[in-house]
Amino acid sequence: MTKHYALSAAKRDQAGKGVARALRRDNRLPAVIYGDNKAPVTISLPAKEVGIEYHKGHMFTMLCDIDIDGEKIQVLARDVQVHPVRDTVQHVDFLRVSDKTRLKVNVPVNFMKYEESPAAQEKGVLNIVRHDVEVFCLAKNIPEAIDVDMSGFNIGDAVKISDADMPEGAKPVIDDRDFTLVTIMAPKRIEVEETEAEEGAEGEEGADGAAEGGEGEAPAAEGGEEAKE
Repeated sequence: MTKHYALSAAKRDQAGKGVARALRRDNRLPAVIYGDNKAPVTISLPAKEVGIEYHKGHMFTMLCDIDIDGEKIQVLARDVQVHPVRDTVQHVDFLRVSDKTRLKVNVPVNFMKYEESPAAQEKGVLNIVRHDVEVFCLAKNIPEAIDVDMSGFNIGDAVKISDADMPEGAKPVIDDRDFTLVTIMAPKRIEVEETEAEEGAEGEEGADGAAEGGEGEAPAAEGGEEAKE
């Protein structure tokens, strides 16, 4: 079951940039709750508490119980506006949800036990294609992560979504192909060694050719001297 966090909010009757600036001066943030076929509700939230939850990295995958003057509403953050310089939260859009709400949500991918794999023993390099995957699931059952057991993979392998341990009740939004999550590449030092070996072989061939060319020049010089005589 999806974990919850809680915030206390206050209703606000006015909107606009001026109101938003005034709220931020008072260390509060403007926010809105929408969805579930109900009228949107404009609220304000304590800036510090919202900032803490946002920087924990779970606001888009964890339900929030918002208390508005004693009325509790279950919501999920769908959009967070952040200041481009200070990285502080400026505004939050929340979706009102129920136990029956199904939605699309991006869930992070955990690549587990890689250090036990044959690829890790050969110092393979992970090239992560997708850090998260968009899934369909119930709002009350949003998975914290999608786990992938990497212990059996080798250098050159491509790890697909079919290799992941999908949480119960969740399925990828992309369902028409077995898409790649991560590939495992050979370490760069091996590629450098192979390149140096090839260059060394070419150098030896060039030296042999120069030696053969040098031997062929002597008869030409002798022939020239005979012509002068």
